[in-house]
Amino acid sequence: MNRRKFITRSVQASALTAVPVGTIFAQENTIKPIQSNVILPKKLKKGAKVGLIAPGYALSDKALQNAITNVKAMGYEPFYTSRISGNYGYFSNTDIARVEDIHEMFLNPAIDAIFCARGGYGCTRILKDINFDYIQQNPKILLGFSDITALVNSIYQKTGIVTFHGPVGTTLDNQFNRTQLKRIIEHTNNSIQLATETFPASKTLADSTFENYVITSGTARGKLVGGNLSLLSAMTGTDFDVDYTDKIVFIEEIDEDPYRVDRMLTQLLDSKTFKHAKGIVLGVFKGCDDPKRANSFSLKEVILDRLKPMNIPCVYGFPIGHVDHNITLPVGIEARLNTQNYSLELLENSVS
Repeated sequence: MNRRKFITRSVQASALTAVPVGTIFAQENTIKPIQSNVILPKKLKKGAKVGLIAPGYALSDKALQNAITNVKAMGYEPFYTSRISGNYGYFSNTDIARVEDIHEMFLNPAIDAIFCARGGYGCTRILKDINFDYIQQNPKILLGFSDITALVNSIYQKTGIVTFHGPVGTTLDNQFNRTQLKRIIEHTNNSIQLATETFPASKTLADSTFENYVITSGTARGKLVGGNLSLLSAMTGTDFDVDYTDKIVFIEEIDEDPYRVDRMLTQLLDSKTFKHAKGIVLGVFKGCDDPKRANSFSLKEVILDRLKPMNIPCVYGFPIGHVDHNITLPVGIEARLNTQNYSLELLENSVS
């Protein structure tokens, strides 16, 4: 699904407006660090109440109903407010309303987890207005990808809470995505081998972006950070820049010309900390190997040129991001990458 096009019950707002939100939803701090500055949200159980938000692009009624259906299919109870479909230009609502929705979902003790209903541009506009103290004092699962890259990394860096890069409500529409998500957010297993996919030659010949290959061999261990390349690039040099030092970085992208991928990878390489990463896991960059100009490098040539000189373990072709099968990656959790067996293993619990 194109990142730009990517796309139960309402809160009783009248009951909330009379008293400050922080007063109504005040609750005991449930912070549970596993290491210094790392906080685990609580695992989900069947029947958990999941708050749906649209912190970026506008959400159609059909897309909202699809997200509701998918959340119910996982055994959870969906919940959303009227702010989710304000349709303010190309955003789901105004910047203020989208921030208020995020705050309310974290502050409301009845909400067990927060799933973004869709991606789409808008999250970077509101980062400066988020009260990260509200979030830190009420750690919950936050799930999403694409533009949600800005939220999952910023929340982890500002609060220490583990967040989750994985399907949004509208893409929890297949058993693979649901199963991989449940493995991560419903269980406290110290070690989880994340799923990978390989494709037949007929598939890779038809679309070169589905080829699996090793860029630099080796093993690496570090905490996971990352997400959509365009967002990681956009956050570079801001107050919300990702710290890649000693991290395993996962990166995905869709529908970008090879020269654009080149430019964004170059920006990361020129940033302060990307050069200090321990390893890199690339998703399937679907639609990124169809250059619109003659004499272009291929996507693979760009990736090899930009990342191989880093001389750290690096692989391409994991089911991450804008593909039908999208694994869930906990941001902030220690993982081990092994290029020899094409594996990525979580080494810590992601939930408590």
